[in-house]
Amino acid sequence: MEAVAKVRNLRGSARKARLVLDLIRGKSVPEAQKILLFSKKRVASDVAKLLNSAIANATMKEGKADIDNMLVSKVFADDGPIMKRHRPRAQGRATIIRKRTCHITLEILDKVEEVNLGTES
Repeated sequence: MEAVAKVRNLRGSARKARLVLDLIRGKSVPEAQKILLFSKKRVASDVAKLLNSAIANATMKEGKADIDNMLVSKVFADDGPIMKRHRPRAQGRATIIRKRTCHITLEILDKVEEVNLGTES
């Protein structure tokens, strides 16, 4: 059984988010929660909320989902819209300040289904 959770227009660049997402990809859900809890990156708390949302989606879908038997199968970050602001500079010039956003998608899957998917190919 799989469950997906998405967050859109999250403040912060996708490049910085990918650093945290690479840490939890392929890990079990309890291990991923511990990694996110002790990560010093700002985006880690938002990814932890997203992981909890995916767990809630799994429990709503199946009823009683075994979280210990699930793993993070897919997680990726895409660029979102960029807000452009201007900052005054010397001699009447202005520079563009880019405030970046990203879209993060997280999918959790049962370990039993992962094994079955690997043998079908």
